[in-house]
Order: sequence, then C-alpha cells, then structure tokens
Amino acid sequence: MIRESVKSDKSCPLQSVERFSGRVRDYALYRPGYPSQIIDLFRDKIGLTNRDAVADIGSGTGLSSRPFLENGNPVYCVEPNSYMRAVAENDFQMFPNFRSVDGTAQNTGLESGSVNLVVAAQAFHWFAESDVAKEFERILRPFGTIAIIWNERSLNATAFLREYEEFLLKYATDYNSVRHDKFDGRRIRDIFNRQFEQLTLPNAQVLDFEGLKGRMFSSSYMPSPDDPASEHLVEELKSLFAKHARQGRITIFYDTNIFYSKY
Repeated sequence: MIRESVKSDKSCPLQSVERFSGRVRDYALYRPGYPSQIIDLFRDKIGLTNRDAVADIGSGTGLSSRPFLENGNPVYCVEPNSYMRAVAENDFQMFPNFRSVDGTAQNTGLESGSVNLVVAAQAFHWFAESDVAKEFERILRPFGTIAIIWNERSLNATAFLREYEEFLLKYATDYNSVRHDKFDGRRIRDIFNRQFEQLTLPNAQVLDFEGLKGRMFSSSYMPSPDDPASEHLVEELKSLFAKHARQGRITIFYDTNIFYSKY
C-alpha cells in the first residue's frame, strides 16, 4: 500500500471535507456497498481490464474502491478527509495496487493522463462543478472513461421505507438540500458538457437494529449520536424497527445509478 500527499486545496470547502469526521465508524460499517455486477458492466460497456488504472475521487472509506481492488486494478483512492483515509489504509493494506492519496476533486495530485477510469461515487454531489470536470479530464488517458455512481435509497418500496423517509424528514437538518436525487443525467451532462449513458443496478442492505441505527447516524444530515435530541430519536427509530422487522432484520432497497462517458 502506498500513501501520497498533495497540499490542501482551498477550493474544496472545509465544511464538506470535515462533515463526516465524527461519523467515520458508522460510515465504514453501515453504508451500503456496491453490486458486484459493476465490474462486469464496465468490462462489457467500456472494455475494462484488471490492468486499467482507476482513480476513485472522494473515495471516503473505500466502499466504491473495493470492487476494483478485488478485480486487481491499480486504484488511486483520492480523499481529503484524514479519518476516512485512515480507515481505507487499514482495510486495504493487503492490496498491493491500493494507493492512498491526500487530495481533492479539484486538485487530485495525480499526473496528467495517468488513469483509464475516473470514478466518483457517493461523494460526487459535494464537488460537482465545472472545475472538477476539467481535473477529471486532465488525469484521464486517451479513450478513458468517467463514471459517476451512487446508491439511491428507495423511498416507497416497502411500508418501512415510507415511514423511514418520514422519520428522516422529521429529524434531519439539511436533508432536502443534499439529497442525491437532485443530480441526474442532465446535471451531469451540464457539468461535463458531454453525453453520459445511464444504467441502474438493484442493491439492498439487510440490517439488524444496531445496523439501522448506524446507517442512520452515518448520514451527515442527521443529529450526531451525542446530540441531546438523539436519545428520543433513537427510541423512535427503535419503535419503527420493531413495527416492521422480520426475524430481527429489515431490508433497505437501493438503486445503484451509474452514469458513464467514454472519451
């Protein structure tokens, strides 16, 4: 495993970089991963091989990096938050092709034309601007691909998910302003000024109550666990879980949305 560093970029707002610092454990343990079919999809659609270098921008704890590392790809995990970077460095130390990079979406610190695939997953909405598109294109090799990926939680697939959405709206702070569904194909096309293809894969999490609680607290729009309001919040979540759980588990369904453009 290799660590690389670049100087802090003032164009990346500190608020968004540090927003998850107190939630890293819950994020690493309880956020959903990505379907294994993603690798097959990229093989079929863009000709991805395990020799192709991948840059995962805003990689966090590495949930979106793992499928590519397991496929044998060299992966540059570019993440400005030191706490999240440390989790990935610990979890991925067995992968010789893992590269941990202290960089931002606007200033990755990677060499021009150094990667075949640039991926931005769940963090993309925090840095979706035209200067980011220029940086992605700078580090991309000729005929490379840029892909934007995120898990979008179903809001109404089950009675539990409908009531869970109401619960989030009741207690969240800036939930509506940071929702992923504010970004669609049109917004991505506007940022990169080119056409992107879209595919969607099904995804799901099966959680016990501790898992559901951790999933909830991993979201930056929710009060932190040490907030005085959290005690009442957790009790209401426990009642919601008890109402809908089957054999001590509930299922959260997601659509994994994939937008990609081959250059």
